[in-house]
Formats: sequence, C-alpha cells, structure tokens
Amino acid sequence: MTRLLHLNAFLMNTGHHEASWRLPESDPYAHVDLAHYVRLARTAERGTFDSLFLADGPQLWSNLAQRPAGALEPLTLLTALATATQHIGLIATASTSYNSPYNLARKFASLDIISGGRAGWNIVTTAGAEAARNFGLDAEPAHAERYARAAEFLDVASKLWDSWEDDAVVADKAAGVWGDDGKIHPPRHRGAYFSVAGALNVPRSPQGYPLLVQAGSSDDGKAFAARYAEAVFTAQQTLAGAQAFYADLKSRTEAAGRNPEHIKVLPGIVPVLGSTEAEARAAEQVLEDHIVHTHGVDRLENLLRLAPGTLELDAPLPDDLPPESAIEGAKSRYTLVVELARGERLTVRQLIGRLGGGRGHLTVAGTPEQIADRIETWFTQGAADGFNIMPPVLPSGLEAFVEHVVPILRTRGLLRTAYGPERTLRERYGLPRPANQYLTPATPAFA
Repeated sequence: MTRLLHLNAFLMNTGHHEASWRLPESDPYAHVDLAHYVRLARTAERGTFDSLFLADGPQLWSNLAQRPAGALEPLTLLTALATATQHIGLIATASTSYNSPYNLARKFASLDIISGGRAGWNIVTTAGAEAARNFGLDAEPAHAERYARAAEFLDVASKLWDSWEDDAVVADKAAGVWGDDGKIHPPRHRGAYFSVAGALNVPRSPQGYPLLVQAGSSDDGKAFAARYAEAVFTAQQTLAGAQAFYADLKSRTEAAGRNPEHIKVLPGIVPVLGSTEAEARAAEQVLEDHIVHTHGVDRLENLLRLAPGTLELDAPLPDDLPPESAIEGAKSRYTLVVELARGERLTVRQLIGRLGGGRGHLTVAGTPEQIADRIETWFTQGAADGFNIMPPVLPSGLEAFVEHVVPILRTRGLLRTAYGPERTLRERYGLPRPANQYLTPATPAFA
C-alpha cells in the first residue's frame, strides 16, 4: 500500500502569525465566530485533510493588546463542527493537569459518538503558574509529577472507555431487556492521583478510544508519547533535527512494545505562499512589519524565565540563561528557542520575527511548488509521516494551501484525491480499534 501524507489543519483564530489580526482582510472577532470555523473545517475537508486541531489552555493566553485572546472551549466547538462536516477528524486539546478522568472520558466518548468516530484528544500536561492559580494551586506541579499524573489519567480513561462492552445494549423489546449488566465493568480504580469507582455513563464509542495525540518533545514528553501517543505534533527547524526526533521516537515506541507504525510524527509547518518566491517573501515581510516588538519581548522574557526589562531588542540573548533542567514548564519549547537564537546568532528583534509566525515551528515562504518540495523531502527522507499545517493568516492561508499546494501533492502521489472507505479517524491514520481490556485482561490497554 502506498504511503500517503497525513495532514492536520491547526486552526488558530485569525492565523498563526501574531500580527495576522492586523491585516485588512482579517476579522478581529473571528476567534468566537462559529461560521469562521465552519468555513475553515469545510476548506480542510475539501483538501482531504485527515483532521483538524484546536489548541487550548485553562488560562487567558497573552495580553489583550497583543492579539485576539480567549477561545471557545474546543470540545464544544468541535461538536458543532461535527454536524457541519462528514469526514475530517476533530482533535481537541484537553489537560490532564486540570481535569478529572471521568468527565473528560465522557466528553470525548460523546464527541466520538456524535461525529461517527472522528474524535481525537491532544493530551497536554499544562505548564505555568497562571493556570495553576486558576485551580487553587500556588505554583505549577513539577514537570515529572505532571507526567506521572497524566499516565494515571490515561490508565483511568481507558478503563472508563472500556467499561461498556460493545454489545452491552440488547434492546430486546419483546423480553423487556434493554441492556446486559454483566457487560458493564466498573473500573474501581484507586491510585496515587485518582479514585474512580463506577462505569462511564455513555456507551463505548465507535473508535473505542479517541485518537491519542501528544505534543511534548522533552525526555518526559517523548517517553509518554512512546507509551501512549498515536500522533505526535512537534516543532522542528531543520531536516536533520526532524530526522533525529523521528528516529528517536520510533525507536522509543518499539522499545515500549508498540508497533512504531502506530505512532505518526507530524511536524508543524507555517506556509507563506506567493505566486513567486519574491511575492511570498513580501507577504512574510508585511506580517513581520506588523509585529509589536514590546509584546514579543514580554513573551520571550516569560518563556526564558527572565526578569522584565532584561532583554534588549538589538542584542543577542544573555549568556547566562537558566539551563533546561531548571525549567519546569515547556522544556522542549525553551530549548528550541534558545538553540535557534544561538545557532543563527539572532538578536532579540530577529528572534521575535522568527517566532512571530509559528512560535518555533518551521516557517517556509515560497511558491506552491517550493512548499510541496519541502513537505515531500521531509516525508520521504525519514523526518515526518505528515504535517501539522499552520496557516499564518486565516482563512486565506488555508484556502491558498488547499487550492495551490494540495493539487501538487496529489499529482505527486503523496496525498489522497478523495476520502476512501475509512469511516473513523483511527482507520484513516491506519490504526487498529483498541480491544476492550476487560475481555482480554492479560493485555492491558497501554503495555
């Protein structure tokens, strides 16, 4: 069977570039406009994308001056999008740090049922003191503790998704028997972080479990992904770096006793398109010219754990930055930003420009053919199973990608021309439906 790209549309209000909302074409209220997201979802579906993805966090991102802030709750929004689409997968971010397994497992099972088997969960271990203070904590839990909690969270969620056998509903009207209580399996879980007694109050969904997605690239994050994840979103700047990450994660997955083909690596790419390379560079420069650098400085100082006023726009990063080992949140993003600045000898101003489009994800400005070339190279040279497409401006950036890059990828035999017979998101990613652990107790859900 020919290997095909997996494409995921990462949707973020007016686009991934922080200055996108300032363009004349942009609607600064799009972040809470259902019609905007319906248009984007249908555009991605027209491009035969596997899935779309919504980021989220339990705190107000950035400051109101910088860009559109606040977002619709993703599971609620994706439920609405499920009724406006037919094929595309629907991936929501939800935190294991500030949710309970029972409620979250029920919500994802409900989305999977409503969408006919198209739900996915981007599993995050939320970093940052801001989020912690919204949930009664004085400080964020330690990095390792967040991943330990996440592991138990996944264990409990899988028990809940399996707590109904597929044929638990009998629906025998003549006998007056609706369901078989013998096919319900309460988890009766008691662990370090969670105590969950009863079965889920919604039947087992079409996929069994939602597609499990993860985005951390720290050592803890990669260990977690190797054990649980079926798709991984990652930020990589170079082909060599992406190849190393890909090989490492596949190796870790195999070492964890899983088929490495059952984890898909999807680097982020921010495509800035033009009919010529010069036109694309000009479009990129327009966006960069709209960056308010004071916002970028504030964001960098926060990421790098520096006191306000430390950074100077036309100077490089300070030599005495904290080591990654001292960082409790967003370790992999911290390392990526520091290595980018050091490796290319960027000033703070230049670094802010590089981060403005994709926060450390690969930005490529060029013609549709050049964008397709980059995608094909990474895909065929052991760096990616597909890509997280992150348009700098929405909706125009996604529409341009679908209208101009997708046909090239199809012509090259890298992307489907139409959706196939697969009905669920798992099937589209080439993944099996999880067996119910209560029917095969010798094989735990996550080995």
